[in-house]
Amino acid sequence: MNKTVRVALIALMCVGAAACSKKQEVKPAPPAPAPEVAQTEAPPPSNKYTPEDLDTDACLRQRVVYFDFDKSEIKPEFQQIMACHAKYLQDRPMAHVRLEGNTDERGTREYNLGLGERRGNAVADALQANGASASEMEVISYGKERPVCREHNEDCWSKNRRVNIVYTAK
Repeated sequence: MNKTVRVALIALMCVGAAACSKKQEVKPAPPAPAPEVAQTEAPPPSNKYTPEDLDTDACLRQRVVYFDFDKSEIKPEFQQIMACHAKYLQDRPMAHVRLEGNTDERGTREYNLGLGERRGNAVADALQANGASASEMEVISYGKERPVCREHNEDCWSKNRRVNIVYTAK
């Protein structure tokens, strides 16, 4: 027998053996669980935000992003808020937002002004990464000059480490 015939016979025997082997019941994979819908989830892309949504939509009503001590990275729990505000800015090209960076009282005035600006820029970058236009945003740093809490403890300081999202045009 030549090599081609031998290969063909071996292939037929393998197919025949597989066909005669005990058949196993194939169960379809269970459907993937549906992702949990968060209360702050952005509306489907087909829905456009309106100025009224700034007061009624749970995600858009959240206009403060908090930061860890001496950090300017956005925490993962604020990513969905960034997506909602970016979508609003995409849907409303005439809207403008001021991103007000703030810090706690610790550190020099100059350091805190720089840190507040870095925090504001981090929020601006996150909004742009989600599709907002840079021309719709203004970043300003107040450093430690505008605290929302004046006590001298960690709980209070954590409330002052923030960026306020302020719509100047809706």
